[in-house]
Amino acid sequence: MYAHEIDYEIHGEEMQFVEIELDPNETVIAEAGSFMMMDEGIKMETIFGDGSRKTEGLFGKIVNAGKRLLTGEGLFMTSYTNYGHGKKKASFAAPYPGKIVPIDLTEVNNKFICQKDAFLAAAKGVSVGIEFNKKIGTGLFGGEGFIMQKLEGDGIAFIHAGGTLHKRILKQNEVLKVDTGCIVGFEKSVHYDIEFIGGIRNTFFGGEGVFFATLRGPGVVYVQSLPFSRLADRIIAHAPSVGGSSKGEGSVLGGLGRLIDGD
Repeated sequence: MYAHEIDYEIHGEEMQFVEIELDPNETVIAEAGSFMMMDEGIKMETIFGDGSRKTEGLFGKIVNAGKRLLTGEGLFMTSYTNYGHGKKKASFAAPYPGKIVPIDLTEVNNKFICQKDAFLAAAKGVSVGIEFNKKIGTGLFGGEGFIMQKLEGDGIAFIHAGGTLHKRILKQNEVLKVDTGCIVGFEKSVHYDIEFIGGIRNTFFGGEGVFFATLRGPGVVYVQSLPFSRLADRIIAHAPSVGGSSKGEGSVLGGLGRLIDGD
């Protein structure tokens, strides 16, 4: 398994994009919808799955691409290949405010497990699949954190985290308890499970859900402060209703307050 060797530069602070430099015949793969811009001479192609298994038959490609549906992604990915002369650049943008994280898979034992919507782009040769936790409790109650993506190979992959990114290095048997949606990813040496919060008041009035994830070291863990689901919930909660009214940001009076203000 030999991935293409790519150079890159990450631009921006809160709304970042990654600019990837491709030598002639080098390729980068990316999720649909992440493309931002590219130089002339780069050809864009839609492919089944990630294109990492060159010798795989059609049925195998369909099966592996079909597994992506379980993560909420599409059957296809997009490849960008430099067919021109000299170096060319292609750029891919983060989907919402946060940070882009480069993961060198050779530094994490050739495998990294991440949240299902975290993957942004990678060098061709990196395999993008799904990772199941085998325990039934995790399967039934894992929520966002149950079905994870796995990135395998010896190349560089780029993942995206919402809000502020925090990197934590867990020692042997050190445990970190995290909201399932706040997990960005972790290396394969980290053990992942789901734990019941417990307590009637916590369950019904805590406002944080009934379960959280436990991550046991050793290994590197990335945590995000703003999962997309949490951002979407806030937007939906404050969006105008069918009648055109909204909650009124910063005012307990809501619609009445706007009426008094003349809005």
